[in-house]
Amino acid sequence: MKRINKQCLNCGGEFLPKTVASVYCSHICSKKAYKQKSKQLRNEAEIKALADKIPENRAFISVPEAGMLFGVAKRTLYRLVGQGKIPSVNLGTRLVRIDRRVIEGMFGPARSLPQAEIVPKKKLYSLEKEDCYSIGEIAGRFQISEGSVYNHIRKYSIPTRQIGKHVYAPKMEIDKLYNGNHFL
Repeated sequence: MKRINKQCLNCGGEFLPKTVASVYCSHICSKKAYKQKSKQLRNEAEIKALADKIPENRAFISVPEAGMLFGVAKRTLYRLVGQGKIPSVNLGTRLVRIDRRVIEGMFGPARSLPQAEIVPKKKLYSLEKEDCYSIGEIAGRFQISEGSVYNHIRKYSIPTRQIGKHVYAPKMEIDKLYNGNHFL
């Protein structure tokens, strides 16, 4: 039985996975990835909360507000103001205001931050016999037991179809799962 190395999603190093579902080389990489994702979600929530406080009908906004709304670095905006590419009004020390319409013209509409809960897209599958593997074919092809195949199908909510005494699962989803692309 030949086992295939995978690439860790956190550190990028190659490792021999203990299970088919392994995507990190160690518990440490798994913890780091979890912390990074949690931090990113917290930051996005904070930015969204601040951006929601900015009235949409306000014509002139500050540079930090423009940075939050349009996803552009403050330094870039200040540089463009300094070069005269973005017209601005200086109301005093640290009170530079820029026209919201000009920024929208340059960078497009204000970005919408992802919501905390993302509704999964419905996937369309062809469950015709020619577009599916049988459980036995999956077990033989990926060198795992049929019991493990059934467990993975349940765990990842992969649809199945029974024809006679054989159970079939879509080739597309099975290939994604066992070739390591299912977790991206």
